[in-house]
Amino acid sequence: MARAPLGADIEALPEADRLDDFPHPRETRALYGQDAAQEVFAEALAGGRMHHAWLLAGPAGIGKATLAYLVARAALAEPDERDMFGQGLTIEPDSRTDRQVRALSHPALFVIRRPYDQKTKRFPQTIPIDEVRKLKGFLSLSSGDEGRRVVIVDSADELNQNAANALLKSLEEPPGRTIFLLVTSAPGRLLATIRSRCRVIAMLPLSDSDLKRAAAQALTAAEMALPEEHDWDKLLPLAGGSVGRALILLGGGGLGLQARIDHILGGLPKLDLRTVHGLADELQPVAQDRKFQLFMDLFQASLGRLISAAATGEGAPRDVELAARLIGPQRLATFAELWETLARDKADTVTLNLDRKSLILGSFARLEAASRG
Repeated sequence: MARAPLGADIEALPEADRLDDFPHPRETRALYGQDAAQEVFAEALAGGRMHHAWLLAGPAGIGKATLAYLVARAALAEPDERDMFGQGLTIEPDSRTDRQVRALSHPALFVIRRPYDQKTKRFPQTIPIDEVRKLKGFLSLSSGDEGRRVVIVDSADELNQNAANALLKSLEEPPGRTIFLLVTSAPGRLLATIRSRCRVIAMLPLSDSDLKRAAAQALTAAEMALPEEHDWDKLLPLAGGSVGRALILLGGGGLGLQARIDHILGGLPKLDLRTVHGLADELQPVAQDRKFQLFMDLFQASLGRLISAAATGEGAPRDVELAARLIGPQRLATFAELWETLARDKADTVTLNLDRKSLILGSFARLEAASRG
């Protein structure tokens, strides 16, 4: 019996691996800044030396999932859909394979990711074993015409323990002509036995020019205005080579959040309670989940830059000046411990669904106390 296409409900349900209104990685036409990784796959496909399992590892938002779908297209494409020289990962735009991959309806493509729970209206924190169990039925089907099959796991580090063990069984005894593409931003969280079965492709953050091009592609597709040059000057250091992070900053009001964080930090050791309470109230609702995550990431990163500046005397002039005033050598250990506490508290709040307002107010209260010495 034919497998029901995965794409049947993708327009009706939210997707854990889609960022707001921007194109999904499977819909992204061009991949920037990852030429070396693309070349490895292109040569493996062209030479018939395709390993059965690959681990696409690197920071979040640099194009790992986009590459996985490009590889899937190239591996599943018919000969007349490939480029005229049969090299690279490019296939004819709007060909049948291209359309099927974009719609998640290709019968030889299977995607494992966090499912949307229609009862709770939320995504689970991990990929449950039931999602991996579905793989057994997919792999039991004939690939047809001796063609390839592709399995994408995004993100592999989100597999829970049982799901990871179930996937490992498929990796240990892979069916013929099946390619596993595991996407991860935290390879250290994977079972060592899973990592050992995979060929690792280490992908790096994007250069400023590649990030701008990748962001422009996504913003144009989403019919959003491109940033002004002065906004790029603020954005690029915060993005850290991640186009995904840049888009979150642009689409989620990240520059405004960073401005408020800078304002609060700049006023220490006196805490601007009005701004702090305003942030806590704004980010408390569940509907503000992505913005809350973004704020906490920016807050942690800002505190981390100050600690680094205090320890080394290097960094942006504003950070160096503020670190010398607030931290100095005498409070460096206190602030380092504060950063670790903040990271733990954030993880507990997300995992255990604790009160976000309490986290924000408590974090700034501890920061104020530390800055007063």
